Amino acid sequence: MISAIYWIRKGVAVEIPEKYELDDKEYDRINQLAAIQLEEPEEKLEKDQNPKMSDDSEFDPELSKYNLNQYDDDDEDNGQSISLFGNMKGLAYYTSNEEDPYITLNDEDDEQEDVRILPTDNILVAAKTEDEVSQLEIYVYEEAEDNLYVHHDIMLPSFPLCLEWLDFRLGRKVGTPGSGNYIAVGTFDPEIEIWDLDTLDSMYPDAILGKQEEKQKKKKKSKKPNTEFHTDSVMSLSWNKNHRNLLASSSADTTVKLWDLQSLKCAHSFNHHKDKVQRVEWHPIESTILLTASFDKSVAAFDSRSPTNVAFWNIGDADPECIKWDPFSPQYFYVSIETGLVLYFDARNFGKGTPVFTLHAHDSAVSSLDVSSSIQGCIVTGSTDKLVKIWDVKDMKPNMVTSRDLGVGKVFTAQFCPDSPFQLAVAGSEGKVFIWDLSSNAGIRNSFKGRSNVPFSSESTITDVSIT
Repeated sequence: MISAIYWIRKGVAVEIPEKYELDDKEYDRINQLAAIQLEEPEEKLEKDQNPKMSDDSEFDPELSKYNLNQYDDDDEDNGQSISLFGNMKGLAYYTSNEEDPYITLNDEDDEQEDVRILPTDNILVAAKTEDEVSQLEIYVYEEAEDNLYVHHDIMLPSFPLCLEWLDFRLGRKVGTPGSGNYIAVGTFDPEIEIWDLDTLDSMYPDAILGKQEEKQKKKKKSKKPNTEFHTDSVMSLSWNKNHRNLLASSSADTTVKLWDLQSLKCAHSFNHHKDKVQRVEWHPIESTILLTASFDKSVAAFDSRSPTNVAFWNIGDADPECIKWDPFSPQYFYVSIETGLVLYFDARNFGKGTPVFTLHAHDSAVSSLDVSSSIQGCIVTGSTDKLVKIWDVKDMKPNMVTSRDLGVGKVFTAQFCPDSPFQLAVAGSEGKVFIWDLSSNAGIRNSFKGRSNVPFSSESTITDVSIT
């Protein structure tokens, strides 16, 4: 299944990603990041040692002839260490393939061409779990050729729940000029991993937020809220594009946290909700305003500089699924809930719990919701009923434009492409990513004609793309 996807705009990724190298500097960084603490030799020996082999008198006499106790010691009889290639005298060794006269092919150019990412390519990151193995699949989408393929992948330690892109330099590239290309991942584990998408074959994330000390990990795990780190699953992430060093996270431990990406520490912890916090999202214009949704059946908005002044909206007896600010009218926001409804609220009327309008979008949970930032009044909903629907909500009068079963199973995530507003990525329980070209649908073209700065192509021949 694919639990989350994230489009990355064109021109962000480097053309030739670098290969990951585990040198001494990187090894030291990993040790420091992982907070590795070696156990005392006596404690480790007591923990791991086989009691039957702890005393020479109890050692199996049939194994004594193999001298296993000194198996790894140097050969003291001749004063020389055993070498794996000790008898291979005259073996020619070349430091590179260029020096070897018997190697005439140069694969470097072919390798670079295989990993090349053009400025016209979009990147799509998918959080995928299959046979209890979780990973990030990084796709390249070539819009002109209508081609979607997996460029590389990253293994994850736990089931991924959410993704967020950021360009703030951290980890191995702190201090280097220019912007970065990172993806933050929230999982069932309480830690947030941040990976560099411009590096291939990475063994370890560039940063981990909420990393607990080894001594804390040894204690009995408690899901009681903590002010310094999450103690339960990270359910949502939102990067502040104005204050670029701030990342917000919401968790099943009932808290919302602000992370300083410079210090990699929790800058503030908010506990205004009483149950799991399903979603968190920064306001698109007011850079200090946060919107949150919780299983306590409420949505909240507040200024992160004044967290005691919180406005609440009651959403009834159902749990929230998604929240989105309206990019064309940022004083309004959408909430989708598990009963199949989409609610539209006015953030200025926090004293009134009644939504501006209520849309009965699906017969089951609206597990995915996105609002187009390029086509005014266009929203998409995806549901566990396996349907994806495009809606026209112009003048606050919702009207369904089209509905499709895209073959991705239960729909868990759908997102408009930031560069090509008519390209929609959808994924779900079948583990497939589907790219739907909205401009190929006559009903969509007619409904949203003239509402985007990018015109629809009436002669579109692009077909939909699906990849497993």
